[in-house]
Amino acid sequence: MEIKKSTVASLSYELEVEGAIVDRAGSEKPLEYIHGTGMLLPRFEEEVEGKTEGETFEFTLSAEEGYGEYDERYKVTLPKSTFEVDGKLMEELLVVGRTLPMLNSAGQVVQGTVAEITPDSVVMDFNHPMAGKTLHFTGRVEKVREATEKELLEGLHGEYLPQGGCHCGEGGCHCGEGECNCGEGECGCGEGEGGCHCGK
Repeated sequence: MEIKKSTVASLSYELEVEGAIVDRAGSEKPLEYIHGTGMLLPRFEEEVEGKTEGETFEFTLSAEEGYGEYDERYKVTLPKSTFEVDGKLMEELLVVGRTLPMLNSAGQVVQGTVAEITPDSVVMDFNHPMAGKTLHFTGRVEKVREATEKELLEGLHGEYLPQGGCHCGEGGCHCGEGECNCGEGECGCGEGEGGCHCGK
């Protein structure tokens, strides 16, 4: 079977950046993903599409094709008080090179790396660690299979499931502001234990 949309591909690979191997997945624990769902870099998926079990691959992605060019505007100086919890500075978190989850102005979680610490402030770098880098991949297709309906709906590892609120996929059960749409089944929103469920 070849890698195409809605197949689960298992890949062993090595990622080389500036002459050093910075990431790898061996055949005993390969990278698994559902192809065509946007989980990986678009150009990466293009390069492995059509390959079959046992085939090898090798390709290079420019910074633009990978994680974008490095942008100095994504370096932000924050007061140390930003890292206080109940008035206490979380000094154990403030280590140069450490990646911390933070909320942006839209309330979304973004990953930032501690770039510099001064007596009064912390410089956070919100560029992707691989921004501005040329990525050289080599690897092998270990296995290819069709994704199940459950995997297509919920994700390979449940990554499409809601982290809060209620959403059961396209045509499924959507509970927003008291609204519930369950396709052809019956939908319970806020009933029972306060959850959302689709009946028959």
